[in-house]
Amino acid sequence: MHLSPVIELFGLPFDLSSIFMITITCIIVFVLAFIGTRNLSVDNPSKLQNFMEWIVDFVKNLIASTMDLKHGKPYIMLGITLIMFIFVGNMLGLPIVIVTEHDEPFSLFGFEIITQAMVEEAHETGKHLAIGWWKSPTASVMTTMGLATMVIVMVHFLGITRNTKPYLKHYFEPHWGFFPLNLIKEISKWLTLGLRLFGNIYAGEVLIAVILMASFWGIVPLMVWQGFSIFVGAIQAFIFTTLTMVYIAQAAIHEEH
Repeated sequence: MHLSPVIELFGLPFDLSSIFMITITCIIVFVLAFIGTRNLSVDNPSKLQNFMEWIVDFVKNLIASTMDLKHGKPYIMLGITLIMFIFVGNMLGLPIVIVTEHDEPFSLFGFEIITQAMVEEAHETGKHLAIGWWKSPTASVMTTMGLATMVIVMVHFLGITRNTKPYLKHYFEPHWGFFPLNLIKEISKWLTLGLRLFGNIYAGEVLIAVILMASFWGIVPLMVWQGFSIFVGAIQAFIFTTLTMVYIAQAAIHEEH
């Protein structure tokens, strides 16, 4: 796979390609939502308005399957944002790939992306140094784990503030000795939520890169795999959003877990 343009700022690594792709995803989602709700019409709705209405109804039904819609109404916009952001992000790495190859040290904004040591090592091993600039933001573990972290922190905050006693009690059920296991269960929710999304999208892009190396004979399997990747991307957006609503219902609404 290609290198990521990573820079260090205040001792923390930042993947510039992920930041760029997250920004592109946010812009696309905002434009779709803005245009789809700009000129609403009851008699002659546009195709984009019908699409947005379908998404709203879809998310409402999704929430209704996890909790009473009376309690779930505050989370409709959260569900719409999550499912649109993740789906659009999953799709961005399918149609195009932008890669730059480098035979010498490369810097950006004063930060070294490819060092002299990396160039020398590549020459010794006969490898090519290439930086991938365009990819699905969800093909980065930092993006998916960031999404998972935001969701899990929000879930526990809602549990503590809106359903305090039952929420804290479930950590010691059915017996206080199960506290360590219940704690591990909560940690596993965070890990699986982020890693499941990352693993599926990253693996899909790796396979696309492998198919592209097959030259002309890879065109047909590439088209087939891209069609399948659209399905996988939609399913992963659905699963992430559904699990988010399930965790909210368990922590903030249900009295028994």
